[in-house]
Amino acid sequence: MRAADVKKYLTIPRFDRIPWLVHGFGTKDWKLRDFKDCADWRSFKIVWLDQVHSDEIQFIDKISRQRSKGDALATALPGVFLIIKTADCLPLFLVDESRRVIAAVHCGWRGSQKRIAERTVRELEAHYGCEPSSLLAALGPCIGPGCYEVGEDVRRGFKSARLPLDVFRPQPRRPGKYFLDLLSAARWQLRGQGLEEKNIFTLSVCTHCDARLLSYRRDHNKRARLFNFIGVKPQHSKS
Repeated sequence: MRAADVKKYLTIPRFDRIPWLVHGFGTKDWKLRDFKDCADWRSFKIVWLDQVHSDEIQFIDKISRQRSKGDALATALPGVFLIIKTADCLPLFLVDESRRVIAAVHCGWRGSQKRIAERTVRELEAHYGCEPSSLLAALGPCIGPGCYEVGEDVRRGFKSARLPLDVFRPQPRRPGKYFLDLLSAARWQLRGQGLEEKNIFTLSVCTHCDARLLSYRRDHNKRARLFNFIGVKPQHSKS
């Protein structure tokens, strides 16, 4: 990997120490073509979803040309990049270090309300035999709790789903509006499923505030997205 390319995506130091894992949270300068610029990554297959703000999880046990709908991907296959696209929503990676199982999750307010982080942990346990207490989680850049304004309908939805309401803070200048903390909502779901706090790692970078990133709320661009990726290296890879 060229030194100039390293700045195009952010990583979690704990995940960097896993020898068989590749991951990154892309900046606005990281494009699909950049995956092919690294010789050791050219053999990787790239998999992403038609993201629909759901709680649907797709297991990649074989490579298919057909793209599925959903908001979480999981695999134990080497040589596959799982891609989650974001522009304010939270990208979440889960890793079982001993089983070499990975997952990538798209957590917006709708997915959070549908408990997608929770469900992904349960499905990793059911599908691959992963122990939640052994899972590692990486929470990437998303819109921060001081920038993500939502309405009363979102708060009511969380209440109906029996999710904690302390992830909301009233917007003092706009009655009936609240600031939502997506990071805290995800951490609450992960801890509730048995992940240990010491195994949850967060990049506290706000997409709305950081000019390196894309923000739907700031930029009003309906198409531009950040590419967040995680993969298991092929056995022959030395990188």
